[in-house]
Amino acid sequence: GQMGGGIAQVAAAAGHDVLLCDARPGAAAAAIEAAERRLMRAAGKAEDAQAAEQAAREALGRMTEAQGGISGLVSADIVIEAVAEDEALKRDLFGQLSAVCRPDAILASNTSSISITRIAAAVSAPERVIGMHFMNPVPVMQLVEVIRGAATSDQTFERTSEVVQSMGKVVVCSKDFPGFIVNRVLMPMINEAFCAMHEGVASAAHID
Repeated sequence: GQMGGGIAQVAAAAGHDVLLCDARPGAAAAAIEAAERRLMRAAGKAEDAQAAEQAAREALGRMTEAQGGISGLVSADIVIEAVAEDEALKRDLFGQLSAVCRPDAILASNTSSISITRIAAAVSAPERVIGMHFMNPVPVMQLVEVIRGAATSDQTFERTSEVVQSMGKVVVCSKDFPGFIVNRVLMPMINEAFCAMHEGVASAAHID
C-alpha cells in the first residue's frame, strides 16, 4: 500500500536492502514502480540531477519483491508491517511472522493507534515487537513514533531507533497509550475544528 511503499522507498534510499511483501498480487511490484516515479521526479529537481538519478537507481536496486509471500522474509533483520488498521488482521499476521522470521528479528507495526501490547500477544517472543509509526507521506514527513509495548525490550527499542534515524527521520518515543502522541494531540484539534464550524465561527475553508 501507500504507507508500505513509502517506508520501503525511504529505507532503500538510506542504504538498506528491502523486501516488499503484499498479499495482493502485483501490489509489491506496483509499489516499486511508484517509488521509481517519486525518486526520479525528485532527482530531476535536484541541483546535481545526474548524481541524484544515480542514487535513485541504486536505491531501486535495493528494493525487491519477497518470493513466496511471508516465507520470503525468513532472513529479515526487521519486518515493518503496514496492513490495514484492523487489530485481528495485525495479530494474525504477527502470529505468522513469529513462526517464520528469525528469533532475533524485530517485528514492527506501523499502526497509528492499535495497542502494541495486544499485537505482541500473538507473538512467541513479545519483547521483539514494537510500534514504528511513520507519518504520511513517508518520503516527506520526518517524524516517526516508536512505541514500546509492555514487553518490548531495551535492545528492540534501541535497534529500532537506530534504523529510524538511519533513514534520516526524527524519533519520538511513546508509551503504549491510545492514540500514542500524534493522534492523541491531533484528534481533539480535529474535533474542535468541527465544533467551530458547527457554531459558525468561520467557514470550513477558513478553518481548514
